[in-house]
Amino acid sequence: MSAPPSPLRGIRADIQATHAYQVQPALDLLKLDAMENPFSLPPNLQAALGERLGRLPINRYPADCIPALKDALAAYVGLLPGYALILGNGSDELISLLALVCATPGARVLAPEPGFVMYAMSAQLQGLGYTGVPLTADFALDEPAMADAIRREQPALVYLAYPNNPTANLWDDAVIRRLIAQVRDYGGLVVMDEAYQPFASRTWLDEIRRDPQANSHVLLLRTLSKFGLAGVRLGYLVAPAVLVHEIDKARPPYNVSVLNAECAHFALEHASVFAEQAAVIRAERDALLSKLADLPDVQVFPSQANMVLVRLAGPSGRASAMFDALKARRVLVKNVSTMHPLLANCLRLTVGSPDQNAQLLAALRAALTQGPP
Repeated sequence: MSAPPSPLRGIRADIQATHAYQVQPALDLLKLDAMENPFSLPPNLQAALGERLGRLPINRYPADCIPALKDALAAYVGLLPGYALILGNGSDELISLLALVCATPGARVLAPEPGFVMYAMSAQLQGLGYTGVPLTADFALDEPAMADAIRREQPALVYLAYPNNPTANLWDDAVIRRLIAQVRDYGGLVVMDEAYQPFASRTWLDEIRRDPQANSHVLLLRTLSKFGLAGVRLGYLVAPAVLVHEIDKARPPYNVSVLNAECAHFALEHASVFAEQAAVIRAERDALLSKLADLPDVQVFPSQANMVLVRLAGPSGRASAMFDALKARRVLVKNVSTMHPLLANCLRLTVGSPDQNAQLLAALRAALTQGPP
């Protein structure tokens, strides 16, 4: 008797050939690998939030809390007339929704690289083509290469992270304006991903306010993860209402739980607390940049986010060896050296609290001079 067919036969071959997004185990480590806010809620706010969550009707589907959260977010960002919001379970879900609604035959997604891996992954999962355009050696947008790829591919979606992950820099606004105009001319969409906006000196929202007509096809993507709510999983998209109306048709019902929504609403009511935390992180980032620049064999790149990209001098594999040496000292960072050729021998360091940054620097100094413990 022949064996039955494999139950995997109905799963797409390209899915079977790829890898799931990996999260590094961090138990008992100083976790500086995921750009999380290092500060927890003050004790009085912890108690107030706990009491508030305890009153929620978790036996009911989320309904009334969603419009209230949207109103709070609209007030927080200063929503423009004619614009609307859509909520997601983190910005990852919104990236997936955008790929889903744009998945017409032959449609493509385009993004600079190195960049956020979910742009390419979401395109692949929804059956869209993907084009990655390398940045320049100093991680600036390569305008001629971007313009040529946009002209050739006419992608349905162009992602521009502002600031970029993992390079942490803001790109030239004049270049971005020209690329946005080029995409507008054939009817594509541009997504300005502002995941790290609390730490940046500029926001594209100001550009949209200045010239809404030129940005009528631009969608602004944000998350509350870097705001300080990574565990809550709440992202939002700001765009002209006509676009939000269509994207919302693909959103799963009740995609944001009452717990997510209430936590986010509570945080917005106490936005000043999180603004103070962001100010500390920005100051710590600038101090960390200066101290890292004094270390031997370490090249430090400018940052407008809550992360710092560094390149280690030496042979290929130096970053991987340094990653292991830091982990042996109980410090977890992100080894990005194999993500893209432009990131050779690079590590990405999350900006932590003052004490955490001191621990990171001490571990780096020891690893640079002593190697593995």
